[in-house]
Amino acid sequence: MTSPFDLSGRRVLVTGATQGLGSDVARTLAAAGCNLVLSARSRDALEALAQALVAEHGTRVEVVPADLSDAVDTEALAASALAAFGGLDVLVNNAGISVPQRVVDVDAATWDRVLAVNLRAPALLGSRVGRAMAEAGRGSIVNVSSVAGSLALAEHFSYSASKAGLLMATKVLALELGPSGVRANSVSPTVVMTEMGQRVWGEEAKAAPMIARIPLGHFAQPSDVSNAVVYLASDASAMVNGVDLTVDGGFSAA
Repeated sequence: MTSPFDLSGRRVLVTGATQGLGSDVARTLAAAGCNLVLSARSRDALEALAQALVAEHGTRVEVVPADLSDAVDTEALAASALAAFGGLDVLVNNAGISVPQRVVDVDAATWDRVLAVNLRAPALLGSRVGRAMAEAGRGSIVNVSSVAGSLALAEHFSYSASKAGLLMATKVLALELGPSGVRANSVSPTVVMTEMGQRVWGEEAKAAPMIARIPLGHFAQPSDVSNAVVYLASDASAMVNGVDLTVDGGFSAA
């Protein structure tokens, strides 16, 4: 009997695939048997990761460099990713940026860039890839959001706004694409100790009050989120649609 967690042969696009959480998501999906389309800005970094995944897991990997702050590049990524393996079974909208700023210091350029990468890009990819999935009659879209999208976080004005928007975009995708067999869900971690997480939360004095609010007493590791992504991508979550899966150690429950 095939396990409902089996992802062998699934065609998956992962954005922001070369750093931190995206790299771990890509490696976890490759280990689960997926064929991957990997996207990020650096072709060299993408090709290095692709070579490693092929060597480690024997999976098929295509790379498509893209700047998700550019709408034209985002549209082109959707088309290229769909063409790579003749369609996609899973879309993981992982790419995201954070520029900590106090509300009174926010500038238009930073606001626009954060919203473009964190909200507009996954919305456009969800629309274009979602349409192709709907035509095929199945698919899973997984958006990586954040607890900062539902709970206010100081110095994260544009980031929190973008992630809140992504939570609602996920629900609309689920509502409209569900009748065609396409599921859309999100994953909302607390701080994840990637390179970006270390950069923003690496100082003990800053991290301590945040950790004190997490019942489990620590920040998330990349694998905590990657395993949640695999669950939502798999048939084990076949009846899960329009849900935000919080991976925060109880932070939002406290």
